[in-house]
Amino acid sequence: MKLSIVIPAYNEEPTIEALIQRVLETDLSPVEKEVIVVDDGSKDGTSRILAQCADRVMVLTHPKNRGKGAAVRTGFAAASGDFVVVQDADLEYDPEDFRDMLAEAEQTGAKVVYGSRYLPRRGGGQKQGSWLFFLGGLSVTMLTNLLYGTHITDEPTCYKMIHRDVLKRLNLTAEGFEFCPEITAKVTRLGVPIREVPIHYAPRTAKEGKKIRLRDWFIAVWTLLKNRI
Repeated sequence: MKLSIVIPAYNEEPTIEALIQRVLETDLSPVEKEVIVVDDGSKDGTSRILAQCADRVMVLTHPKNRGKGAAVRTGFAAASGDFVVVQDADLEYDPEDFRDMLAEAEQTGAKVVYGSRYLPRRGGGQKQGSWLFFLGGLSVTMLTNLLYGTHITDEPTCYKMIHRDVLKRLNLTAEGFEFCPEITAKVTRLGVPIREVPIHYAPRTAKEGKKIRLRDWFIAVWTLLKNRI
């Protein structure tokens, strides 16, 4: 089995090198890894760092910033793995959790596995972000369950692992952060069940570089409604 890890990056100079190293050092044996980084028109030192990493990972470039969804779609188009997953370019998520997600897929035959920041995990001690981000994510998850009859706990999670057979049927069009609800809506409309496993999470603040904003909540809600209708 092969896992393609797609990393969209925009102005992530402080963390991108450490993140790539962490992903490369994560042992998923016997699963093969393919790491694809999409530089979405970064204006800081991200491009320079990625040029130094090009011998270890696949680096794709957007001449100008197009949005996270566009970067993800560029990475998906280049992916050759049996499963594809998105990895944020900061250090909020731990790629060690890919093992549990892959195990869930193998043991249950699931084609789509989400990493949930809110399911209880061994060891406990899960960190939470600000109340604003928490309530925003919770409300989007509740709306998803209401509209689509799902029972998931974390719709906006970055860790969405999808089998390529499902991915190629989604016809994704999102340019920005709305790619998350678009994936969930279209997976559910296909009748593909979503499995969840607990993951680690170390949230960062807007001051530390978190890019999602209140307007993205409204766009996420509209994306869920639009795809349901």
